Amino acid sequence: MKELLEKINAEFETFKTDSDLQLEKGNKAAGMRARKAALELSKLLKDFRKVSVEQGKK
Repeated sequence: MKELLEKINAEFETFKTDSDLQLEKGNKAAGMRARKAALELSKLLKDFRKVSVEQGKK
């Protein structure tokens, strides 16, 4: 669980950095990286939900 949370935090930082670059400087490549990070975040958050539900049942 701890490892999963670290991955989520790292991916969120990547998303935040790239989305800020796109917003502030109009960097198209950063926008593409931010969208990729958003997809990965959604996968990680689904995994978190599964793990959290399993731990809640114990």
